[in-house]
Amino acid sequence: MTPPATPAIAQTSRPLDGLRLHAPGHPGPAHALIAEHLRLLGAEGTGPSGEHISLTGPGHGQLTAHVTWGEQALDEATAQAATGIMAVHGRRDGSPRGLAADYAATAAGVLAVQGLLAGLLAQARGTRVESAEVSVERAGLLAVSQYLAAAGAEEAEAAEIAPGGPPFTTSDGIVFELETLDAGAWAAFWRTLGAPPDAVRRGWHPFQFRYATACAPLPQALHDSARDHRWERVREAARSSGTEVCALRTLTERASEYDGAPPWKLTAHAASYDGSGPPPPVDAPLAGLTVLEAGRRIQAPLTAHLLGLLGADVVRVEPPGGDPLRGMPPACSGVSARWLALNRGKKAVEVDIKSAADRERLRAMAADADVFLHNWAPGKAAALGLDHEDLAAAHPALVYAYTSGWADRLTGAPMGTDFMVQARTAVGEAVRPVDEQPVPSLMTLLDVLGGLLGAEAVLAGLLLRQRTGAGVRVDSSLLGAADVLTAPARSRAVQGLDPRRPAGFRRPVPTADGWIALPDHAAVPHDVRRLPTAQALERLHARGTAAVPVVTDLAALLSCGPISRDAHGSPAVPAPWRFA
Repeated sequence: MTPPATPAIAQTSRPLDGLRLHAPGHPGPAHALIAEHLRLLGAEGTGPSGEHISLTGPGHGQLTAHVTWGEQALDEATAQAATGIMAVHGRRDGSPRGLAADYAATAAGVLAVQGLLAGLLAQARGTRVESAEVSVERAGLLAVSQYLAAAGAEEAEAAEIAPGGPPFTTSDGIVFELETLDAGAWAAFWRTLGAPPDAVRRGWHPFQFRYATACAPLPQALHDSARDHRWERVREAARSSGTEVCALRTLTERASEYDGAPPWKLTAHAASYDGSGPPPPVDAPLAGLTVLEAGRRIQAPLTAHLLGLLGADVVRVEPPGGDPLRGMPPACSGVSARWLALNRGKKAVEVDIKSAADRERLRAMAADADVFLHNWAPGKAAALGLDHEDLAAAHPALVYAYTSGWADRLTGAPMGTDFMVQARTAVGEAVRPVDEQPVPSLMTLLDVLGGLLGAEAVLAGLLLRQRTGAGVRVDSSLLGAADVLTAPARSRAVQGLDPRRPAGFRRPVPTADGWIALPDHAAVPHDVRRLPTAQALERLHARGTAAVPVVTDLAALLSCGPISRDAHGSPAVPAPWRFA
């Protein structure tokens, strides 16, 4: 690490103040997102966004970010096909489906911003870093890493992979999502609506596992029971049972209420930070830093996982007896493959946050950390005496990170889980073309993108601390992730244009033995559907039409490309950045 910031640099209020953004040439994938985020963080732009984006400024050498498509991908559609995104998103429908939003390129853009921030940190700590490269294909693999891990586990899935799932529709035509983490509340909700007891019992398991499997083959009787009642009756059933329901919003509605807030918030506070230690290696710009993570499910654990891939020492806070998700099937060497996808390589410490003594022990651990990260329910940290103000009192230079559902930006918001946020923010419209019902994807789009944005926010906080000597609170959210993903569609809605993509957009073409995907806007061939996939591709390529096979079995990705195996034998997606 470098010595304390100079007085001139210490005047900065944003991590990239004083740096200039250069983006000459033809635009590349995710270029607009990268440039926008860099400007939000303080960089000043000097021209149109291009394929290579670089930062320069006092005290820093030039640092360039480059986003490529990868080995097979040519654009967003072929990237989704090659990385398994189409396969996972299509599970609910029973066949591969392309996301109408640019999900893989969006993830790559956020990862490229992370690479630039990490590179600047490495430069400030004495390591020469000149470039950070990210491929859209690697970003896509990271997005489906949990599903890949399950496909390579020693045992089968604990829940059926078959078409079906929420949302539900009422008798007056309201399409809604349902959320509960409690089996008793689930049963009470459906009993109130008169659903058959057997259907209620059979429906809980696939509903509970939909976050893991990206599908939920529910008994039709549950959908029928929802259709027997009007929306107000459904809302009453939710209130009385302790579940939550959310009617699907439209992109036009979301655009009308959008507050223009960035996807994260950095709040600096006075502190004294004296950086020290040896320079980190170029592939580990966060080496020597400690992240204390009290995360659950996907969002915060993925944030910490990315920081660990960048070299940080991650210590995971788990309840007495360990994280119960360690045992979530399918397993590799007795450990959940999905859990390993997000938590491999982390150290663990068991803390009972209900105990005053253990809370004091956690405060002591936070006083020795560089970052404290959590995604507890709103208000829980303050109630435990573990909020930003509580920990900063003992460690003023702490970067305190909170990854939430809503970031307190919407009044009356439902539970801040992936599918509820998708429903409330019209992600269902943004990811499906006009000839598909606008329903949320059962792939955990926002948990993953929210984890990526959480890591971006932490890196920005660490860089701001490095430059100012002040500790920082950073807030990110699933709402911010939804707004980033749906920004192009919202923009079309504001202009009075149809915010949704045309019929058939990014829909794979069936062949005699599989599926192929064409680049966006390519004409769909009508003479290859009876051909084997290999022959269909050969014919299309001979005509000068680019196409790739659609990965439908994720296990096929495990025997080729960059996927490796960890010490437990579980599939491991590599770090998405390449520094030089």
